[in-house]
Amino acid sequence: MTAPLAQGPAEIDVVIVNWNGGALVRACLASLAAAGEDPAKAVVVVDNASVDGSADGLERPDLRLTVLRNPDNAGFGRACNQGAALGRAPAILFLNPDTEAGPDALRLALAALAQDPTVGVVGAQLVDGVGQVQRMCARRPSAKSLIGQELHLDRLLPGRVPTHFMTEWDHAASGPVDQVMGAFLMIRRSLFERLGGFDERFHVYYEDVDLCARVWDAGFTVRHLAEVTVRHDGQGTTRQVKARRLFYIQRSRILYAAKHHGFATALKLAGATFAFQLPLRLGLALLRRSPREAGQVVHAALLLAGAMPGLLVRLRRAP
Repeated sequence: MTAPLAQGPAEIDVVIVNWNGGALVRACLASLAAAGEDPAKAVVVVDNASVDGSADGLERPDLRLTVLRNPDNAGFGRACNQGAALGRAPAILFLNPDTEAGPDALRLALAALAQDPTVGVVGAQLVDGVGQVQRMCARRPSAKSLIGQELHLDRLLPGRVPTHFMTEWDHAASGPVDQVMGAFLMIRRSLFERLGGFDERFHVYYEDVDLCARVWDAGFTVRHLAEVTVRHDGQGTTRQVKARRLFYIQRSRILYAAKHHGFATALKLAGATFAFQLPLRLGLALLRRSPREAGQVVHAALLLAGAMPGLLVRLRRAP
């Protein structure tokens, strides 16, 4: 028996960006529909030109669902902004298609926002398919940590250069953190609009890092909620394009460095990427005798090299 559709305005607008998500997006929607006692919600699936048919036939009688189809891949941040613009609820939940929300996830997350006006963003306890906690809360990147991590100094000198993700913390307690992962990120609409939404220059990756940094700069806090459980597959759609995934991660890190730490830091990070990070990845792939992986690294390096002239122009303009 399906729960009846909630009447009246939604309390939460759920935005899901899909790109060749296969069955994952349907499982995600099913988890939202199953939580009948959650706050009233409207769901928008923004499809970034999927070719696997995953955006077809998503309509359900137990969800207020809108499917927005982009003619090409607009990027994650831009698609999130498109989906958010279709709603008017006071809270927006950005949810990855490779997630399944627990029965009380939306209710508890919304309550955390409502109880404390200083909280701008809340995230969830992400677990894998066997219930293992994914330690995905992260530190705000500094100029030192960005370059140090690119040189793997966070592994060689962990006392001097911190890791990006807070892997040493068990995530068992709720509390403020620098950043929660965009796989489940709920934000006040008023704050999201005040900040101008996601920075669309980040095609994918680091758009959530950037947003959380701006939330803190605006005087709000970002809070991890251990009591909110969400199953997260992880890299559910990007694992199929490993070369482009590596390219976009490196590109977004350089863009983030320019925006938050200046052009000189971005150039140093780009130098570390080409002189150390990518050659190291290539060498490890060759040692593993994996020509496919080596080819993916070379492909990513060529993509990044080709993008650098245009990226440098963007870096110059980065606030």
